[in-house]
Amino acid sequence: MRRVIAIAAAGLSLTGCTSFSSSDPLPSLSDALSRPPPAALQLQLVSTPPGANALTSLGPGCTTPCSVALQAPETGFSTTSEFTISYTMDGFLPATMVVQVVHVGGSLAAPPSTKINPNPVVAVLQAVAPTPNPTKKMIRPDKPAKNSVVDPSAPPRASAAQELERLHALLVRGVISQTDFDSLKAKLLRSSLY
Repeated sequence: MRRVIAIAAAGLSLTGCTSFSSSDPLPSLSDALSRPPPAALQLQLVSTPPGANALTSLGPGCTTPCSVALQAPETGFSTTSEFTISYTMDGFLPATMVVQVVHVGGSLAAPPSTKINPNPVVAVLQAVAPTPNPTKKMIRPDKPAKNSVVDPSAPPRASAAQELERLHALLVRGVISQTDFDSLKAKLLRSSLY
């Protein structure tokens, strides 16, 4: 008989454990099981300069500055995982950033949580250095006039300054007159302008 009373008492005490009043801090098992799945996490993506294409290794991507929605996985224990964000933009070197996702499993007292670190994910893109132009312009020598005849045995032509010095030396030595010097100088200066 004592066994029957002990079993009945234990049964009554267990039925009291299955229902909590609204003032109890712990939810019931049915409340914990009926929780909605975790909401999508918003991840902010930023780049300097803005306008870069950002693509996550999980799939979603956008043009910065923007945000993408990531579905938080349901796990029953604490875990950390990683994924990457690749930033690309014309004229800039690509950049890849590593993002950590920390999942903390829930209990009857607390819902599961997921944190993304860092959030926002900021990438500073470096400009591509301009490549040197491998083809240089070739400088062509001046072509002689079509009607001019060049004597290959003739000495190289002196510059206008050298020719003017030669004429002045002739004037000083008395080989040519001042009138001849002025006439030759004017002719030399006119021909050097063309």
